[in-house]
Amino acid sequence: MAVRAVRGAIQVDRDDPAAIAAGTVELVTEVVERNGVHHEDIISVVFTMTADLASDFPAAGARGLGLTDVPLLCATEIGVPDSLPRVIRLLAHIDSDLPRSAIRHVYLRGAVALRPDLAA
Repeated sequence: MAVRAVRGAIQVDRDDPAAIAAGTVELVTEVVERNGVHHEDIISVVFTMTADLASDFPAAGARGLGLTDVPLLCATEIGVPDSLPRVIRLLAHIDSDLPRSAIRHVYLRGAVALRPDLAA
């Protein structure tokens, strides 16, 4: 078994705790499903959000999925001019038998524009 990293992002409609929680749940759920990840396979998750999202932590939404024993970290994404607004990103570290080339990174909603090559 190897440690693999999975990237993902989702654009949410507004800076609202419910929107951040729902977006986080959708993103984490897609990462887990597309990569066949089980709870015990998740080593840690780093979340970032654009500076226009500040009403809640994405980790709170992830804990709602039962990730209470997984280290979760939240940070603010760097403020690049003209970058896509209202984006939650994640970098999940997992134990997996998948080769690196088989890892499915997840880009949802408007965040597809960030990595159209990986969003398919």
